[in-house]
Amino acid sequence: MEPYRIKVVEPIAVTTREQREQALRRVHYNLFGLRAEEVMVDLLTDSGTGALSAAQWAAGITGDESYAGSRSFHRFREVVRDLTSYPCVLPVHQGRAAERILFSSLLAPGQVTVSNTHFDTTRANVELNGCRAVDLPCPEAGDLDSDERFKGNIDLVRLEEALRGPDGPRIALVVMTLTNNGGAGQPVSMDNLARAAALCRGHGVPLFLDAARFAENAWLVTQHEAAYRGMSPRQVAERAFRLADGCLMSAKKDGIAHIGGFLGLRDRALAERCELLLIATEGFPTYGGLAGRDLDMVAQGLVEVTDPRYLRSRAEAARHLAGLVRDAGADIVEPPGLHALYLNAGRLLPHIAAHRFPGHALACQLYLEGGIRSVELGSLYLGEEDGNGEPVTAAPYELVRLAPPAGPTA
Repeated sequence: MEPYRIKVVEPIAVTTREQREQALRRVHYNLFGLRAEEVMVDLLTDSGTGALSAAQWAAGITGDESYAGSRSFHRFREVVRDLTSYPCVLPVHQGRAAERILFSSLLAPGQVTVSNTHFDTTRANVELNGCRAVDLPCPEAGDLDSDERFKGNIDLVRLEEALRGPDGPRIALVVMTLTNNGGAGQPVSMDNLARAAALCRGHGVPLFLDAARFAENAWLVTQHEAAYRGMSPRQVAERAFRLADGCLMSAKKDGIAHIGGFLGLRDRALAERCELLLIATEGFPTYGGLAGRDLDMVAQGLVEVTDPRYLRSRAEAARHLAGLVRDAGADIVEPPGLHALYLNAGRLLPHIAAHRFPGHALACQLYLEGGIRSVELGSLYLGEEDGNGEPVTAAPYELVRLAPPAGPTA
């Protein structure tokens, strides 16, 4: 059972099929355009959509709204430093702000970033700086049906080849996304992360974590990586952060908050450059676009999120949902993670060509039949088209993500 009490109940609107048909036509079949009250079960994302704990609400009430040097900031910075070991901590309103600030301060046009898989905003912020984002997922990621536990890993052979190859001097940054959201939410092993860190150190390339779901990754490591089975998720997370030179964090995921994030850095000179851009675009360095109450809520969320009871309940909920989907005759990307399930829409709808977007067709049908909002992660999201809108490159897989909101931990 869930390790918490539910104290507040919010009613949802129950719509008819006819109403949903009208809504879909009105928004031209763009599920993001739907009004929230037109959605009965919203599985679009877990980002900022979950319930706060009682302790987070209490922390928010006592938040210090001073413009500079608030008590809330100092608590926030202490919690982040204790978790990550990074001396320089810059709060931001969400993860994409951290990406923009870091890449604008670190990258020069023509350089390259490498990742196990760049998330969409990460790739966009790389490209906005005139650089190229290269994904190097491990070979196991290509088998959606296998029970391989760490399909979020980076391909270490290709990473070393890239670092040693002709583009090596242009590689400015390696980003490891934990868990690999663009790779169907699959986790990264600590062994893979440590080996990637060693390669980066050997070539003088900084390694950063996209740590939006660091606790989820740590939980899966404790369950499936033999060398870490006796450790707590918190201990694994601390080790992961210490392998890297810094991190980007959207606290709307494993900060269990509705808004917020941070940029953590070891390099003080780089931190100073980032801080100047932060002041110009986000806010003073001790609030970074956030209210004091938000800083306090994020700090409390970062303390609570590695609680094994909470992470176990998330894993069991995902496992239960996966069973229901399999029983209904649909395939998912195996094995299920914590924050989302990924339906194999390409296999479920083989008669729909990639350029006709089978994933989006399935997402629209889920809404039409049950008022369920999800998101396509296929050729509509990852494919390429020419200037006339004609398809050029299809996505490797046609997926639909179902991301239940997180519950509170205390």
